[in-house]
Parts: sequence; C-alpha cells; structure tokens
Amino acid sequence: MIETDLIETNLIDTTVLLTIVLMACVTYFTRLAGYLVIRRVSLSQRAITVLEAAPGCVLVSVIAPYFVSERPADLAALAITLLAATRFSLLPTVVIGIVSAGVLRHLLA
Repeated sequence: MIETDLIETNLIDTTVLLTIVLMACVTYFTRLAGYLVIRRVSLSQRAITVLEAAPGCVLVSVIAPYFVSERPADLAALAITLLAATRFSLLPTVVIGIVSAGVLRHLLA
C-alpha cells in the first residue's frame, strides 16, 4: 500500500523503480547462474585463486575514485579503509570503511 502511494504521488519515478527491480533480478540471476555453472566444474588452483581475489578487486574499483577526492573526510576514510585492509578480512574492512566514511563526513562536513 505504501509503495503504491509513493508511486502514485510521483515520489518514486516508475522508470527508476523498474530499473532497480530489473537490476536486482539481473544481479540475482547472474550469481545463481555462476553458482550453477561452477558447481559442476572442477576448477584449477589458479582459477580458485582468481575467484578468491575477485571481491578485493571489486572493493578497489569501488573506492578508487576517492583517491582523487578533494574532500578531507573521504581521504581520511580511504586511509582508514586501506589500513583496515592490511589487518582484517574483506567484510570487516568494508564495515570499517563504511562506518569511518559516514562518521568522518558527518564530523567534517
């Protein structure tokens, strides 16, 4: 009921909502297809190593634009995230990066 009201009052553009839903479906089916294909194939050690490095590569591609940021909060959060990456695994590093960016943007903005 709430979603219908938001759409009817144009708070959410129908095209944007449809785009988000389709992107979610594509993401879900891509991951599902990858799981279904990989589970029947025996991977070489090299392929396993590449797949294990993929999340780190994605993280770097997400934070890379902040290397050229002029906002001190982003640069400080980036430094904290990089330091965390040297000490922790991926999930704690992402959490530390998100929290530090939020806190620093709030404090320095």
